[in-house]
Amino acid sequence: QVRLVESGGGLVQPGGSLRLSCQYSGDIFSTNPMGMGWYRQIPGNRREMVASVTTDGTTNYKDFVKGRFSISRDNAKNTVYLQMNNLKPDDTAAYYCNAVDLRVVFDGVDYWGQGTQVTVSS
Repeated sequence: QVRLVESGGGLVQPGGSLRLSCQYSGDIFSTNPMGMGWYRQIPGNRREMVASVTTDGTTNYKDFVKGRFSISRDNAKNTVYLQMNNLKPDDTAAYYCNAVDLRVVFDGVDYWGQGTQVTVSS
């Protein structure tokens, strides 16, 4: 059983900050090399990757968040974070936590949380 639970979303003003958290659990995290990521989805649009991190801490970011967002993971706490700074209205979306077996990152099963809403508005 795999469980991912996001938290930390909310309503913030432009230029503000939020820290999203994703607590994950399941035996798969100890038996498989699971990469973690944060994705966003705007209604009517495809879900898209925002940031990702591998088991050894290698990170990747979409251009529109580089320099503003930072992803990190704490394996001891089974938690992955997304620190979001200098938020813009265009960042408004539902943010989802993702887990995937890095051995089959393109063909394997993706695991998702329920999502947390981030709204940036004055």
